[in-house]
Amino acid sequence: MTQFAEHVYTAQRDIERIESWAEQLEDEARVEIRLADGARVEGFVTARPTIQVFRDGEGREGMNAMVRIDDQADPEQAHYLWLDRIVDIRRTGTA
Repeated sequence: MTQFAEHVYTAQRDIERIESWAEQLEDEARVEIRLADGARVEGFVTARPTIQVFRDGEGREGMNAMVRIDDQADPEQAHYLWLDRIVDIRRTGTA
């Protein structure tokens, strides 16, 4: 993964929100994720994401996380999603 993120967070409440999403994204879980822009992604979590330190475009350091979701309809297609963009996760099963 990259060491840069569009958005990084240092406030404890923001980090806790990202951690909460990470806890819900278990290995091999089948999920439907709704993003802040209204997009929906359905698929399988390849590995539980971990919160990491990134830098934004201005060099500020903070926390964020990314998850890889293999598309439900086309498993060859992978979606890489920043956890800070998630507004809802619905678990739909396991692989």
